[in-house]
Amino acid sequence: MEIRMSQATSTIALDTHQKGLRAKAVVAESTLVTSQAGRRSLALLRLATGFIFLWAFLDKTFGLGFSTSGASAWIQGGAPSQGFLTSPAVVGPFKGVFTAIASPTTDILFMLAMLAVGTAVMLGVGLRVSAIAGSVVLLFMYLAEWPSGANAGSTNPLVDYHVIYAMALIVVAAVSAGDTWGFGRVWKSLPLVQKNRWLI
Repeated sequence: MEIRMSQATSTIALDTHQKGLRAKAVVAESTLVTSQAGRRSLALLRLATGFIFLWAFLDKTFGLGFSTSGASAWIQGGAPSQGFLTSPAVVGPFKGVFTAIASPTTDILFMLAMLAVGTAVMLGVGLRVSAIAGSVVLLFMYLAEWPSGANAGSTNPLVDYHVIYAMALIVVAAVSAGDTWGFGRVWKSLPLVQKNRWLI
Protein backbone atom coordinates (compact mmCIF):
# COMPACT_ATOMS: atom_id res chain seq x y z
CA MET A 1 0.00 0.00 0.00
CA GLU A 2 2.76 2.41 0.96
CA ILE A 3 4.66 1.54 -2.23
CA ARG A 4 1.59 2.31 -4.37
CA MET A 5 1.02 5.60 -2.55
CA SER A 6 4.68 6.49 -3.03
CA GLN A 7 4.48 5.68 -6.75
CA ALA A 8 1.31 7.76 -7.14
CA THR A 9 2.92 10.68 -5.31
CA SER A 10 6.01 10.41 -7.51
CA THR A 11 3.85 10.36 -10.66
CA ILE A 12 1.93 13.47 -9.54
CA ALA A 13 5.16 15.25 -8.64
CA LEU A 14 6.72 14.38 -12.01
CA ASP A 15 3.60 15.49 -13.91
CA THR A 16 3.54 18.78 -11.98
CA HIS A 17 7.25 19.27 -12.66
CA GLN A 18 6.76 18.66 -16.42
CA LYS A 19 3.86 21.14 -16.53
CA GLY A 20 6.04 23.65 -14.73
CA LEU A 21 8.82 23.17 -17.28
CA ARG A 22 6.35 23.63 -20.15
CA ALA A 23 5.04 26.84 -18.58
CA LYS A 24 8.60 28.13 -18.15
CA ALA A 25 9.32 27.30 -21.79
CA VAL A 26 6.30 29.34 -22.90
CA VAL A 27 7.45 32.28 -20.76
CA ALA A 28 10.98 31.96 -22.14
CA GLU A 29 9.65 31.94 -25.71
CA SER A 30 7.74 35.17 -25.15
CA THR A 31 10.62 36.96 -23.42
CA LEU A 32 13.51 36.22 -25.76
CA VAL A 33 13.55 39.90 -26.69
CA THR A 34 12.77 41.89 -23.58
CA SER A 35 12.95 45.52 -24.62
CA GLN A 36 9.76 47.08 -25.89
CA ALA A 37 11.58 48.68 -28.81
CA GLY A 38 13.09 45.31 -29.76
CA ARG A 39 9.74 43.53 -29.68
CA ARG A 40 8.06 46.27 -31.70
CA SER A 41 10.86 46.22 -34.26
CA LEU A 42 10.47 42.46 -34.69
CA ALA A 43 6.70 42.86 -34.95
CA LEU A 44 7.23 45.37 -37.77
CA LEU A 45 9.60 42.92 -39.47
CA ARG A 46 6.94 40.22 -39.12
CA LEU A 47 4.19 42.40 -40.58
CA ALA A 48 6.36 43.54 -43.49
CA THR A 49 7.50 40.01 -44.30
CA GLY A 50 3.98 38.63 -44.07
CA PHE A 51 2.72 41.38 -46.35
CA ILE A 52 5.30 40.45 -49.00
CA PHE A 53 3.70 37.00 -49.25
CA LEU A 54 0.13 38.26 -48.99
CA TRP A 55 0.75 40.96 -51.60
CA ALA A 56 2.21 38.40 -54.01
CA PHE A 57 -0.99 36.38 -53.63
CA LEU A 58 -3.25 39.40 -54.20
CA ASP A 59 -1.27 40.78 -57.14
CA LYS A 60 -1.10 37.44 -58.92
CA THR A 61 -4.74 36.58 -58.18
CA PHE A 62 -6.29 39.86 -59.30
CA GLY A 63 -3.61 41.23 -61.64
CA LEU A 64 -3.13 44.53 -59.83
CA GLY A 65 -0.59 45.65 -62.42
CA PHE A 66 2.59 45.54 -60.35
CA SER A 67 4.23 42.22 -61.21
CA THR A 68 1.10 40.78 -62.84
CA SER A 69 -1.07 42.47 -65.46
CA GLY A 70 -4.85 42.23 -65.35
CA ALA A 71 -4.86 39.93 -68.37
CA SER A 72 -2.44 37.54 -66.64
CA ALA A 73 -4.36 37.44 -63.35
CA TRP A 74 -5.08 34.02 -61.87
CA ILE A 75 -8.81 34.74 -61.90
CA GLN A 76 -8.50 35.46 -65.63
CA GLY A 77 -6.93 32.07 -66.31
CA GLY A 78 -3.31 33.11 -65.71
CA ALA A 79 -0.74 30.61 -64.48
CA PRO A 80 1.29 32.20 -61.64
CA SER A 81 3.92 29.52 -61.09
CA GLN A 82 3.93 28.17 -64.65
CA GLY A 83 4.58 31.64 -65.98
CA PHE A 84 7.63 31.93 -63.76
CA LEU A 85 8.92 28.36 -64.14
CA THR A 86 8.89 28.55 -67.93
CA SER A 87 10.24 32.12 -68.17
CA PRO A 88 13.76 33.26 -69.11
CA ALA A 89 14.28 34.07 -65.40
CA VAL A 90 14.75 30.35 -64.71
CA VAL A 91 18.38 29.55 -65.45
CA GLY A 92 21.20 27.33 -64.28
CA PRO A 93 21.58 23.63 -63.59
CA PHE A 94 18.03 23.15 -62.24
CA LYS A 95 16.23 24.75 -65.18
CA GLY A 96 15.07 21.41 -66.60
CA VAL A 97 13.65 20.30 -63.26
CA PHE A 98 11.65 23.47 -62.71
CA THR A 99 10.38 23.58 -66.27
CA ALA A 100 9.26 19.95 -65.96
CA ILE A 101 7.22 20.50 -62.79
CA ALA A 102 5.34 23.55 -64.11
CA SER A 103 1.64 22.63 -64.03
CA PRO A 104 -1.75 23.78 -62.72
CA THR A 105 -0.90 21.87 -59.54
CA THR A 106 2.17 24.02 -58.90
CA ASP A 107 0.00 27.10 -59.49
CA ILE A 108 -2.41 26.00 -56.76
CA LEU A 109 0.33 24.98 -54.32
CA PHE A 110 2.25 28.21 -54.87
CA MET A 111 -0.80 30.42 -54.43
CA LEU A 112 -1.99 28.54 -51.34
CA ALA A 113 1.49 28.89 -49.84
CA MET A 114 1.53 32.65 -50.52
CA LEU A 115 -1.91 33.11 -48.95
CA ALA A 116 -1.33 30.83 -45.95
CA VAL A 117 2.15 32.07 -45.08
CA GLY A 118 1.23 35.72 -45.61
CA THR A 119 -1.93 35.52 -43.50
CA ALA A 120 -0.38 33.47 -40.68
CA VAL A 121 2.71 35.66 -40.41
CA MET A 122 0.71 38.88 -40.41
CA LEU A 123 -1.60 37.49 -37.72
CA GLY A 124 1.38 36.20 -35.73
CA VAL A 125 0.15 32.60 -35.52
CA GLY A 126 1.72 29.34 -36.64
CA LEU A 127 5.05 31.07 -37.18
CA ARG A 128 7.13 27.90 -37.00
CA VAL A 129 5.14 26.15 -39.73
CA SER A 130 5.03 29.39 -41.75
CA ALA A 131 8.80 29.82 -41.47
CA ILE A 132 9.37 26.31 -42.80
CA ALA A 133 6.77 26.50 -45.59
CA GLY A 134 7.80 30.00 -46.66
CA SER A 135 11.50 29.13 -46.60
CA VAL A 136 10.91 26.05 -48.78
CA VAL A 137 9.06 28.16 -51.39
CA LEU A 138 11.80 30.79 -51.27
CA LEU A 139 14.51 28.13 -51.60
CA PHE A 140 12.87 26.77 -54.76
CA MET A 141 12.60 30.28 -56.20
CA TYR A 142 16.23 30.94 -55.30
CA LEU A 143 17.41 27.71 -56.94
CA ALA A 144 15.32 28.42 -60.05
CA GLU A 145 17.29 31.63 -60.63
CA TRP A 146 20.63 30.38 -59.32
CA PRO A 147 23.50 30.98 -59.87
CA SER A 148 23.09 34.45 -61.33
CA GLY A 149 19.70 35.74 -60.25
CA ALA A 150 20.47 38.61 -62.61
CA ASN A 151 17.11 38.30 -64.34
CA ALA A 152 15.45 39.14 -61.02
CA GLY A 153 17.70 42.12 -60.42
CA SER A 154 20.11 40.39 -58.05
CA THR A 155 23.82 41.12 -58.25
CA ASN A 156 24.83 38.63 -55.57
CA PRO A 157 24.96 34.92 -56.49
CA LEU A 158 24.85 33.75 -52.86
CA VAL A 159 22.66 36.07 -50.80
CA ASP A 160 19.69 37.65 -52.54
CA TYR A 161 16.26 38.76 -51.42
CA HIS A 162 14.97 35.16 -51.25
CA VAL A 163 17.59 34.37 -48.61
CA ILE A 164 16.86 37.54 -46.65
CA TYR A 165 13.10 36.88 -46.64
CA ALA A 166 13.68 33.31 -45.44
CA MET A 167 15.95 34.57 -42.67
CA ALA A 168 13.30 37.10 -41.65
CA LEU A 169 10.71 34.31 -41.39
CA ILE A 170 13.05 32.24 -39.25
CA VAL A 171 13.89 35.16 -36.95
CA VAL A 172 10.26 36.17 -36.30
CA ALA A 173 9.40 32.54 -35.55
CA ALA A 174 12.41 32.01 -33.28
CA VAL A 175 11.69 35.05 -31.10
CA SER A 176 7.89 34.71 -30.96
CA ALA A 177 7.38 37.99 -32.79
CA GLY A 178 3.67 37.21 -33.10
CA ASP A 179 3.17 38.05 -29.42
CA THR A 180 3.50 41.78 -30.16
CA TRP A 181 0.84 43.35 -32.37
CA GLY A 182 -0.40 39.87 -33.22
CA PHE A 183 -2.38 36.92 -31.90
CA GLY A 184 0.63 34.82 -30.89
CA ARG A 185 -0.17 34.62 -27.18
CA VAL A 186 -3.81 33.68 -27.80
CA TRP A 187 -2.75 31.10 -30.41
CA LYS A 188 -0.22 29.49 -28.04
CA SER A 189 -2.84 29.20 -25.29
CA LEU A 190 -5.18 27.09 -27.42
CA PRO A 191 -5.41 23.45 -26.23
CA LEU A 192 -4.58 22.11 -29.70
CA VAL A 193 -1.40 24.18 -29.83
CA GLN A 194 -0.51 23.31 -26.24
CA LYS A 195 -0.63 19.62 -27.16
CA ASN A 196 1.18 20.10 -30.49
CA ARG A 197 3.98 22.58 -29.82
CA TRP A 198 5.14 22.43 -33.45
CA LEU A 199 2.03 24.48 -34.34
CA ILE A 200 3.45 27.51 -32.51
